[in-house]
Amino acid sequence: MKFFVDTAEIADIRDLAATGLLDGVTTNPSLIAKSGRNILDVIAEICAIVPGPVSAEVAATEYAAMLKEAAVLKAIAPNVTIKVPLTPDGLKACYALSQEGTMVNVTLCFSSAQALLAAKAGASFISPFVGRLDDIGQNGMDLIADIVQIYNNYPAIRTEVLVASIRNPIHLIEAAKIGADVATIPPSVIRQLYNHPLTSSGLAAFLADWAKTGQTIG
Repeated sequence: MKFFVDTAEIADIRDLAATGLLDGVTTNPSLIAKSGRNILDVIAEICAIVPGPVSAEVAATEYAAMLKEAAVLKAIAPNVTIKVPLTPDGLKACYALSQEGTMVNVTLCFSSAQALLAAKAGASFISPFVGRLDDIGQNGMDLIADIVQIYNNYPAIRTEVLVASIRNPIHLIEAAKIGADVATIPPSVIRQLYNHPLTSSGLAAFLADWAKTGQTIG
């Protein structure tokens, strides 16, 4: 499974990239607004840190305006992925951009029917939001399972299932068990993946035993 980090905070991206865990980055208008910076500057800086796909979302809602904004965003770096909403105009933009070889991430997916439309439009990634479905009493992982099953039925589909709105490590593990291609994860949740009480207690015991030897290495 590929790991993308879902943030526009440069310090977090640098720190996580140094671990070798990151395969890409996703941003959205809310994350850009939270950073308080210009979107073009943020995306350029992220692309210089992470060589994998970096999703930059258009703010326009009409087809022609989406393509105009996409042209500005994709000029930043070759690894920019244009993010569009799952709307009729968004799918038209997805098709046009994919036809010219641009990576496209279709976002705000909440049904398997929508995911099938995105694949037909040539999306590089489809972003189903599991956490937001859980919030309204639906099981977000059921959607991931349905999309993976549908896509696997058709070898010609090249769209990757990018699980979004991940709230906790359980979401990530369940998505991996289902066979999703990518998970985009908040920095806080990525850091939770390291933690296990037996790891902490085991390390403490090893260090205590080592201290008793009075030795140093090097």
